[in-house]
Amino acid sequence: MWCTCVPPPDNYRWDVTSGERQGGLSGAPRWLLILGTALVVALAGALGLVRATNAQLDGVARIAEVTPALSPATPGVENYLLVGSDTRETVDPDDPDFENIGSADANPGKRSDTLMVLRYGTEDGSVSLMSVPRDLYVRIGTGEKYDRINSAYREGPDTVVRTVVRALNIPIHHYLEVDFQGFKAIVDAIHGVEVCVDRASRDKSTGFYIGRKACKVVDGTQALAYARSRHFEQKYKEGGWKMDPSADIGRTERQRKFVNSLLKSTARYVAEHPLDAANVMREATSAFSVDGGLKLVDLARKLRPVADGGTLSYALPVANDMVGNRSVVRLENEAAPLLAYFAGTGPAPAPAGS
Repeated sequence: MWCTCVPPPDNYRWDVTSGERQGGLSGAPRWLLILGTALVVALAGALGLVRATNAQLDGVARIAEVTPALSPATPGVENYLLVGSDTRETVDPDDPDFENIGSADANPGKRSDTLMVLRYGTEDGSVSLMSVPRDLYVRIGTGEKYDRINSAYREGPDTVVRTVVRALNIPIHHYLEVDFQGFKAIVDAIHGVEVCVDRASRDKSTGFYIGRKACKVVDGTQALAYARSRHFEQKYKEGGWKMDPSADIGRTERQRKFVNSLLKSTARYVAEHPLDAANVMREATSAFSVDGGLKLVDLARKLRPVADGGTLSYALPVANDMVGNRSVVRLENEAAPLLAYFAGTGPAPAPAGS
């Protein structure tokens, strides 16, 4: 049962014991920004270029077990949990990027590598996006065990939803999920996405590299390498290559920038290549899985402001911390107004970068 009360700002961290130790998670962090999958559906409806066939819509995978965990209707707001899975089960060994992504044997288990909440205002039609760091330290599901929030995915999509609802005290009404291969297919379907860096940037773990300050159109492989980067480095005139010290916080900031670029790139491509819009739609609908009650045509209508650049973007206020020998992030008290907005009980805060 979802609680509509927003906890007092000073209650976010009271029950987390800093000295608790956790078992290690196998495999390096990975992945993506799932919003692009829903975006393609939205653009198809918003631009009037493609009408999805019933066969395409019926072909979208449905996740029945997540339905009991979803929240009942909430006045004024409808929230979609967007999840990027780091599972290697669908990775093709012949993929040129296989060495960077890794096999299921070398990276066992499943984690949610990216978590975002998309808020639709049912009264004003507004669309807002909030990124949730994968290292957020929370209680998992309905139990008392603490861990990074991305570990909830190992226990199933329903546990992911219950974890997010409990940790952030916001309702979740719908669920969408994408994995590695689906993400790359969408980017390649629109022939690349523009990524901008303010100096030479790389991640030797994922294979991402842009050798100077530039905006570059990258393919699905490089887009994935950028979006899942956790060892992001930039080159300075003095001191050479330096690791981004902001860790998971910096990663979510880069992901939000990438989402904005993905929105623009998709809108531009579909507008300039209307005859190829059906292919983009086909890649999108085959790339993601959703809850049993999600109506994609309805989602397309609600996401029309996205195609016009009318989306508010928010970073969940968190602070770096340590639990034993592991780095985590914790909610800051300043998160209260943003969470109240996503709960439907408060006004919209100023978006990130405003």
